[in-house]
Amino acid sequence: MKEILREIGMIARALDSISNIEFKEYDLARGQYLYLVRIVENPGIIQEKLAEMIKVDRTTAARAIKKLEINGFIEKRDDEHNQKIKKLFPTEKGEHVYQFIRRENDHSDKVALAGLSEGEVETIYKLLQKVRKNIETDWEYVKKGNKRNY
Repeated sequence: MKEILREIGMIARALDSISNIEFKEYDLARGQYLYLVRIVENPGIIQEKLAEMIKVDRTTAARAIKKLEINGFIEKRDDEHNQKIKKLFPTEKGEHVYQFIRRENDHSDKVALAGLSEGEVETIYKLLQKVRKNIETDWEYVKKGNKRNY
């Protein structure tokens, strides 16, 4: 069997490393750009949903969100119906940095997919969506404290 997940992991780590280096000039610490992108693209999202989107635990998300808030990239606002719920919104600074992140992402896509036909790109996309959905099932299961049978 091919080591597909190793290849995916190497790609993900390389791109994450590049992003962390390039986004340092914007005072974005490791991986914070992931949170900022999701907040800009989903204004008003709640922390729990954001953690689920990124596939991290709530504590990890809370730390990243707090840093983004302290550094002025996002702000929390009370829900109009339930004061316990805090919604996350980008600030003007967050929106500005998001534009740079999008350009970097578009460039990385272009580099990663160089030499592939439109059909190949579409095939990879659909196959990776299937892989992600398969993994999400285990992620949800393990997140609830269960153990997988190997």
